[in-house]
Amino acid sequence: MRSPTQPDLSSTDIASIVSNGLGAGALVTGAEELSGGNFAAVWRADLSDGRQVVVKVGPPAAARLLRYEQGLIPAEAEYFSMIRSQAPTVPVPTVLAVSADPAWIITTLLPGTPLAAQDSPQAREQLGACIAQVHNITGPRFGYTGDRASGDDWPTAFEAIIDALRADAADWNVPLPPLDGVVARYRDVLAAVTRPALLHFDLWDGNVLAGPDGSLTGLVDGERYLYGDPLLDFVSPALLRRIEDIPDHPFVAGYRPAPFDEPARIRLALYRIHLYGLMIAEGPSRGIQIADGRHDYLTGLLAQELADLP
Repeated sequence: MRSPTQPDLSSTDIASIVSNGLGAGALVTGAEELSGGNFAAVWRADLSDGRQVVVKVGPPAAARLLRYEQGLIPAEAEYFSMIRSQAPTVPVPTVLAVSADPAWIITTLLPGTPLAAQDSPQAREQLGACIAQVHNITGPRFGYTGDRASGDDWPTAFEAIIDALRADAADWNVPLPPLDGVVARYRDVLAAVTRPALLHFDLWDGNVLAGPDGSLTGLVDGERYLYGDPLLDFVSPALLRRIEDIPDHPFVAGYRPAPFDEPARIRLALYRIHLYGLMIAEGPSRGIQIADGRHDYLTGLLAQELADLP
């Protein structure tokens, strides 16, 4: 089933975007839609000069989005450009052209296959090392850019992010477990984060590419980036699990962080609560029915995280 946020395009539409972005001389000789995500439409296009590019097209104007999803296509261009200039050994695409309205981006095509299709401990360890480099990049403030949730300190920004998420769930009539006072209760723990590190946030297996030899070849889908606690990027590499309870996880080995002490474990739990809440709240916007079982499963995970908080 196609998500309501994904525009239904043809190869002719892709050719038109490529022409607009790269010039009339950029002729598309073949195009194919790629699978994996459920937010934007993503296509691979073959050009007459031998290049292969990726064309990502944002949601149609009529699509309802979550609050933090405003302006995600230009945000992806910002993320890739920051990585290319400040952490050049991290394999991200080169931005060739971008448009805010209509929202689309054209990038180089990276080699490799997503870890969702082929596992590679080597690529996961290399990803950890790369993300450690990305976290050295410091942002101007905590949270998202633009008019989205942010703050002068991490507890304020994270609370604004949770509040926006709860408002999204209320708008869509999506039930969430009670989250009143959760952030305030652990404000001092969150306040230990004093530098707004650049975060990818969406490091699930579909966004990490590996080559035939198992080495990391690419990191894609940077549109959901924000600034905050580096530990937030430890949640999605072990999606639906607790990475602090997997001591031999290759991402941890590659990143080489300090041991997961009690404050770190609390923050990781809070970030899983945020991610599970987001996955629950976004369901209707993606055309996923609450009764399909996904909602109850994620709600159970979220409720368990809340129950296990000290």
